[in-house]
Amino acid sequence: MAGPEDQDGFGPLDQAAGLRRWAARHGADAESVVAAPSVAAPSSDIAGTPRPTLMVVGLPSGSRRLERVRQALRRWRANGHAWVGDPARWQLVALAEDSPHLHTLACQQPRWGLWVEGDPDGFRRAYRCLRRLREGGGPIRLLVVHPGFVSHAGLLDNLRQAASAFLGIELLLLTERPAGPRG
Repeated sequence: MAGPEDQDGFGPLDQAAGLRRWAARHGADAESVVAAPSVAAPSSDIAGTPRPTLMVVGLPSGSRRLERVRQALRRWRANGHAWVGDPARWQLVALAEDSPHLHTLACQQPRWGLWVEGDPDGFRRAYRCLRRLREGGGPIRLLVVHPGFVSHAGLLDNLRQAASAFLGIELLLLTERPAGPRG
């Protein structure tokens, strides 16, 4: 039995397969475009509970890039953000900000993250990524995912203000506590 179709003619379980086919046609590594379960494996755990999905844009290339996002989830959970739950349960999907599936996925997926790197060019790359998202009909509300900035002052606050003022995009920043012993 076929599931409901979206604007591209793909049912929800066909989305990952469609993205993989697109990546293969364009010479991209399928896992760099999407890291999702196969069509035969629905996005739920053994008990049948749906796994939360986080679409992430702006990630640098490399084999450990989704692990960096999972580390951020672990850090947030340790910082008291109970909504994270078990970080291992999250289905993380890395997506290029210029993906032809961006608008469709923005309409279907409620949770989006923007990776902001901690190097000197992190702001520039993140802002450029947001501009491409806006031009491509992407999401207008994203969670800022990063390697562990303790303070939002500077880079993250500037990025949030620029995204709001110039692009109409809302960036959500989570409070962080410095690493170390807690008493």
